[in-house]
Amino acid sequence: MKVVILMENSTCRDTVACAHGLSMYIETDKHKILFDMGPDAQFIDNARALSVDLTQVDIAFLSHAHNDHCGGLEAFLKLNDRAKVYMQKAVWGQYYVVTPSKCAYIGMDAVLKNYEDRFVLCDGVQKLDEELTVFSAVPGRELWSGANDTLREKIGEDYPRDTFRHEQDLLVTENGKTALFAGCAHCGIVNILKSAEDVLGRAPDAVFAGFHLYNPSLGKSEPDELVDAVGEKLRGDKVAHYFTGHCTGKEAYERLKRKLGDRLGEMPAGSDFTV
Repeated sequence: MKVVILMENSTCRDTVACAHGLSMYIETDKHKILFDMGPDAQFIDNARALSVDLTQVDIAFLSHAHNDHCGGLEAFLKLNDRAKVYMQKAVWGQYYVVTPSKCAYIGMDAVLKNYEDRFVLCDGVQKLDEELTVFSAVPGRELWSGANDTLREKIGEDYPRDTFRHEQDLLVTENGKTALFAGCAHCGIVNILKSAEDVLGRAPDAVFAGFHLYNPSLGKSEPDELVDAVGEKLRGDKVAHYFTGHCTGKEAYERLKRKLGDRLGEMPAGSDFTV
C-alpha cells in the first residue's frame, strides 16, 4: 500500500504547506482512502501538489472530532461527491479545550450536519471488507498522556475530561501486510496497539499516528519518564516501523528515537511511504 502525508505540522517540500493538524492518503489495489482532513482546506492544495486526486477517493475516515482533523471535512465533501465518511457515533459531542486562560470549542462545525447523508456512524469493531477494519472503545489507561487533561466534553454546564468515545482507529491490510492508522492516539498508543493486536491476532507491520505527547495549548512536552516508558513499550512490540508526528512533539520524538532507532521515522507533509 502507498501512504502519502497530505497535512502535518511540518513539511518536507517547498510546494507543500504545513499546519497543526493531520491528513493522510492511503492507496491499495481496492481502495483510495482519505484518513482525516486537517484543520482546513489546505490539504486539498497539498494533494494537488503531490498528484493525489481526491475526487477519486472512494472511502474516508475521521479519527476523532477535533477540528485539527475535521476542519477540512466540508471542503472534501464539496470536492468529492461520492465517498462515505466513517466516524464514531459520538462525533457530535461538545468538545472543548480548557486551560487557565481559555475555554474554546474544538469540535465538529455545525454546518457538517447538512452532510449527514454522507456519514457512516460506527461503534466497536467493524470489518468493512478484507482490507479495512475500524475499531474504537479502546480499553485501558496505561501510559495515558497528561496532555489529554485540557481536553474536555461539555455536558450540561460542566466540562468533565474527554473520554475520547469519539476516537477510532483504522487497520488497512494488503498483500499480507497491515498498517495501523491513528489520529492523535488520545486513548494511548500503547493501548491502541494492544487493541489492534487483539483484532488482528498479531502486531501490525507499520504504525502511522500522532502519539499525543505534546500539549499545544500549554506548549509543553510530556515528562521524560512517560515518554521513555512509551518508548520501552513500543520497542518491545513486534511492529517493524513506526511513523509519527503532529501531536507527538519534537522533544518527545527525539527521546523515542533514542529508544527505537531506525524503527521510528517522521511523517511530515509531502512525505510518502510504501508498506
